[in-house]
Amino acid sequence: MEKIKAVIYARVSTQGQDYDRQLAELKQYADRMGYDIVKTFSEKISGAKKVEERQAMTELLNYVEVNKVDKVLIYECSRLSRRAVDFLSIIEIFNEKKISLYIHQNGLETLLPNGEINPIATLVLGILAQFNSMERSLIRSRMESGYNNFRNNVGIVGRKTGYRKTSEQMKEEYAEEIRLLKKGYSLRNISKITHTSVNTLRKLSALTNIG
Repeated sequence: MEKIKAVIYARVSTQGQDYDRQLAELKQYADRMGYDIVKTFSEKISGAKKVEERQAMTELLNYVEVNKVDKVLIYECSRLSRRAVDFLSIIEIFNEKKISLYIHQNGLETLLPNGEINPIATLVLGILAQFNSMERSLIRSRMESGYNNFRNNVGIVGRKTGYRKTSEQMKEEYAEEIRLLKKGYSLRNISKITHTSVNTLRKLSALTNIG
């Protein structure tokens, strides 16, 4: 009897992380099930990136296009993509080719043993895809909020200690604030409009001799 042919896909978001654990556990699972691992794909890139920006994912999709593959093994669903539209699109591609996606963390497969679509997996993965997309949005929102709060309190982002912006850099970065200062808006109102701290606005006022 011919062995089931499987490929493994592993992903981590940053260069400082590694996917060794994902690969090890998926290979152990494949060994237990008697699968023939014909190819392994791995990459270090954000799951929020589009499919076409992810080299290993693109190579995987190209590989299954021209090679016989029965299963694709991943560690957990966000490894496939954190973009709900891409996540579901990739699964649809696999379904059309009768390739079952196995998600190790959830113990789910997208196809039943007879090759039909697994309705329970479809329901669960649809929910998980939306959850991962929301989680990505929340992370991004928190990062932006933290960045803006830091900057508005005259924080310095991405620069060495002791670095000071030149007058021209300040004028360029805070052009809108300076325009409102020249129009005679109060510091408090400008702060509400631009979310720039009053302390920074005072500096801009002194820098441009306004007021």
